[in-house]
Amino acid sequence: MKSMFTRRIGTVKRFTLFVVFFLCTAMLIPITASAAYFNTYTTVATLDNANNSYAAQGFAVGSTYTYSVKVNSDNTKAVIYRTKMSDGTTMLMTNGDNGTSYTTYLGHANDLVLSTIDGNYYMFVVTMNAGSMSLVKLKYVGTTYYKVGNYTIKYKGVDKSMSGVKITSKDANSIYFLFKSGRTLYRGSLPLTANSGTINVTDGFNLNIEDARVNGSTISNITSYAFQGFGYYNDTIYVPLTYKNISIVLVYRNISTASGTKNTDNNLSFRITSAAYPDLFEIEGVGIANGDKLWFNTNRRTKPGDTAHDGVHYFNDYSAFK
Repeated sequence: MKSMFTRRIGTVKRFTLFVVFFLCTAMLIPITASAAYFNTYTTVATLDNANNSYAAQGFAVGSTYTYSVKVNSDNTKAVIYRTKMSDGTTMLMTNGDNGTSYTTYLGHANDLVLSTIDGNYYMFVVTMNAGSMSLVKLKYVGTTYYKVGNYTIKYKGVDKSMSGVKITSKDANSIYFLFKSGRTLYRGSLPLTANSGTINVTDGFNLNIEDARVNGSTISNITSYAFQGFGYYNDTIYVPLTYKNISIVLVYRNISTASGTKNTDNNLSFRITSAAYPDLFEIEGVGIANGDKLWFNTNRRTKPGDTAHDGVHYFNDYSAFK
């Protein structure tokens, strides 16, 4: 009898261990499955090369339209395209100061951000130049824009060029910016209606890219990827990087309280590896808009010298509200 009792106890223990193992496995499955990965996209519009401005740069999204800047080979001319997100209709915007379709003061125009102030619509553009033209303010009405301001960005008393800019908030008196240079983010502000002045930026945080996981894996040569502009939405930034025909977007949460080194959200990642554009698939800027899609603009090349395929797109199936 004792032997049979011992065998029964052993059976019960094995069954209990199996149940515990099964439950633990079941608990782990949703955690693994929650890592969302997006790697397909839809093209809404292609961007022309007016005034020999063939290189897509800064990008921003509004409630109805996206705005893309393209520059020429030596950054002496820049053009701005407005694309309607619902149907892809794209218009070359007009420089209202002189009636042309280009500007000469936006430099590399690497990133831009939109803002409504006192009922008027504005763009702030980082030129990647240091000095009094490091940030430019444009007022736009429909498809016409006017230069209304420019600013000097300084860090610890020294003129600083920036490659990315977004607005995190506004109040009755000030507008608050997040600037980016490479993998470093800075904070700065301006009086709400100021059209000139100095923005003395302070330390924000650094981006950890080496440990970032895209579709569950780190990228061995990620330090060879080029930084671009970035997107901001709901206390989260979306940071595109490109290497040849591969573009990824890294996601960083809780930006308002970030300091030191910030790690990515490894449960959300984006990557386009393009066989259609093997020479270059370069996401330049990103933004959340129009039903919570992640929009972006690109430089795309089938071969060296190809300038016919730059565009405006969004990632399929992604919803920022989910």
